[in-house]
Amino acid sequence: MSSTLFPSEHEIPKLLVGPESVTWRFASDTRLYFVMLYALLLQVAHPVVGAGVRDFSDFEERPWNRLLRTIDYVTVLVYGGPDAIAMGRRLRALHKGFQGVREDGQQYYALEPEAYAWVHATLLETYVAGHERFGRPMRLDQKERFYREYRGLGRLIGVRERDLPETWAGFREYFEETCAEQLVHTASVDRVLAATQGEVPPPLPIMPELLWRAMRVPARRAMWLGGVGMLTPELRERFGVVWTTADDTQFRAVGRISRSLTPVLPKPLRIVGPAQLRVRRRAFARGPLGPAGASATEARARPAKPGHAAAA
Repeated sequence: MSSTLFPSEHEIPKLLVGPESVTWRFASDTRLYFVMLYALLLQVAHPVVGAGVRDFSDFEERPWNRLLRTIDYVTVLVYGGPDAIAMGRRLRALHKGFQGVREDGQQYYALEPEAYAWVHATLLETYVAGHERFGRPMRLDQKERFYREYRGLGRLIGVRERDLPETWAGFREYFEETCAEQLVHTASVDRVLAATQGEVPPPLPIMPELLWRAMRVPARRAMWLGGVGMLTPELRERFGVVWTTADDTQFRAVGRISRSLTPVLPKPLRIVGPAQLRVRRRAFARGPLGPAGASATEARARPAKPGHAAAA
């Protein structure tokens, strides 16, 4: 098992995924937009990630920006081929500047291995659970293969092999243990939830309006239902989220309708990643995924809050 931060040139071809992979086929179904809020909530409930978002994000000005960046990052990682290699290094370099003090008074650094790997883990969980509820449920062998492939992709962004369990079964134990013992109601959880109630609609590229109409649910409401509905009752209670019987009924109904679309959903909407990559190329060039590193510059220009150290 390799212990180096990034894979060697020899390892890289074995880590990149192509059309024959489970990841390629399942990572960009348009219906996964329903559950992207779930991944964000899991991320910002981690004390380190939540503190970083609190200190270095512009959530109030651009509430959906982190969601878009997550989608962009995943698109390049899965469908970008060799571009994913450079993107992974830029992404990790960007996070070197993020450190400060958590809400519990402890120092934090965004590249703490446990916290950094957790973000990757939340996406793994969201793909599998999202398809179970809204898309094409994976067979056990597909879940295991998907886990191996996506865990391998984590190497491209600096998630070491030892930072996540070796097997899908081990991952399930790790995920449930982290949710039970590590996740807390951070200020960033409230900010993410508030974004779904704001005036600004979610900017969802390649998300056809017809799909929302088929659900008979507005986009903002659908994303709230998908994100909060995917949480366990214990996490909803911990986050102070009110979840009514009516919410649960609507959540289940949207899931049934969404799954029923599978036989008629055209392939370009089941595998939207390549088209997403073409549409978002210009945005990639302006953001942390692009060579200009605009977001990294923005982060350095934004002074740390009192008591928060800035990285060298």
